[in-house]
Amino acid sequence: MTGEITLTDESVTPVTPTDTLTIMTQNPETLPEALRAVADAGVIAVLRAPTSEAAVAAAEALIAGGVTAIEVTYSTPDAAPAIARIRQDFPDAIVGAGTLTRRPQVTEAAVAGAQFLVSPGTAPDLVRFMTDTGLPTMSGALTPTELMAALELGVAAIKIFPGSLVGPSYLRALRGPFPDVPLMPTGGVSADNLGDWLSAGAFAVGAGSELCSASDMADQRWDVITEKARRFSAALAAARS
Repeated sequence: MTGEITLTDESVTPVTPTDTLTIMTQNPETLPEALRAVADAGVIAVLRAPTSEAAVAAAEALIAGGVTAIEVTYSTPDAAPAIARIRQDFPDAIVGAGTLTRRPQVTEAAVAGAQFLVSPGTAPDLVRFMTDTGLPTMSGALTPTELMAALELGVAAIKIFPGSLVGPSYLRALRGPFPDVPLMPTGGVSADNLGDWLSAGAFAVGAGSELCSASDMADQRWDVITEKARRFSAALAAARS
């Protein structure tokens, strides 16, 4: 997929502000619509693409393999045009913005049509700004104290990051004091351990390099990415059977 990507008024979906989100529970029916779709999808592909064009091409490859929830991180150059293009080209996909660390990124992502927002941490001013957009917001946390701080800010779900440091048993332990909080591990999630994370209580998982590596994108190995997506999709189906 080639060609310069530009962000125009016609390529974005306006965001209508709503009340700040309240804490959601593990019951999918209580989640915002976008996160219900994420829960149904089971896997969010976390894209750290070398270019905006590569992000769009990778999204196409992932969707072909059955992974339909895409998080375009702001470590991707020109992330907002990529979000707008993916939403335009693949209207049935769920497309969010990740690695949000500054307010201007949040505004840009919302205007581009992001359906959910993700920050790697829980900086109070930033997370409040994210929730005030009316979009489902996930913030990164690891310890119980960090989870409680995030929940007080009204996030819709918690990104357990980096998941590679703790493993499924840690998430299972968190479900004790936080039984109704949607938790999504990111980092260290593979097709081999996806089922372990879900059985530990994850409402969905985020998969980055195991699903869509920087080298695969740089070398335009879209068929490899599609095959990895198929393996994740098969692992998800097996875990849910």
